[in-house]
Amino acid sequence: MNYIVFDLEFNQGYNFAKGTKSLNNPKCPFEIIQIGAIKLNDHFETIGTLDVIVKPEIYTTLNPFVRELTGITMEELNKGISFEKMYEDFSNFIKSDRSVLCVWGIADIKELFRNIEFYELEPLPSPTEYIDIQSYASTALDCKKGINIGLGNAAKLLSVPIESQFHDAFNDAFYTTEVFKKIYNKEIKPNIYIPKVKGLNRLSARNYKIDLPSLTDQFEKMFKREMSIDEKSIIKLAYIMGKTNQFQIKIDPEIKPKK
Repeated sequence: MNYIVFDLEFNQGYNFAKGTKSLNNPKCPFEIIQIGAIKLNDHFETIGTLDVIVKPEIYTTLNPFVRELTGITMEELNKGISFEKMYEDFSNFIKSDRSVLCVWGIADIKELFRNIEFYELEPLPSPTEYIDIQSYASTALDCKKGINIGLGNAAKLLSVPIESQFHDAFNDAFYTTEVFKKIYNKEIKPNIYIPKVKGLNRLSARNYKIDLPSLTDQFEKMFKREMSIDEKSIIKLAYIMGKTNQFQIKIDPEIKPKK
């Protein structure tokens, strides 16, 4: 098993005439402009790194706030590679029998999937396992319930040497890795990330849940035997994955013969 610790930096729309943050594309309000990643084996040894600048195609002018926060310049962005090429490189980078994505907060995974969807690319293989290191670090450092600690504060409290600036995707991936090493224990387990389903009514989703006993009962009737615990877990996961429409493929319309 490999751990893929990654971090993203984003650009956003900006109305230069009014000097305000606006003009965002609702389908992709946060465009990825940098990804930094560190690959660890199950002994927490670094076995690969990735640091890529992405040339923006949605917001082609750098938001002043983003420039100030990250230090990235338009000159650097213009020399970057396309999102499609970055995604290809990242997909190859994470390939293994089992890779667990590790992030500082779930937002980066959500925005990665949203950018992938915007460019109509094949999603990451499912199930996508991930660990929210920020959540575990907040617990380990006794933060109040509902309070998530910042990466900089966590690194300082855990005596991680600060040698490079934050808000650089690769540097943040490095600091996240070091925090992960400090807090890791066997109680830290991956979760499964399920991308949001297009067109799903939030109110309806909130009012309904899977009737797992009935679903399992249906399978037991079909196979005429009791399902094991592992089989029940697989059934539940397959049901959730099916709702994402991730594995639907286009069917060519039936060609009608000429009259």
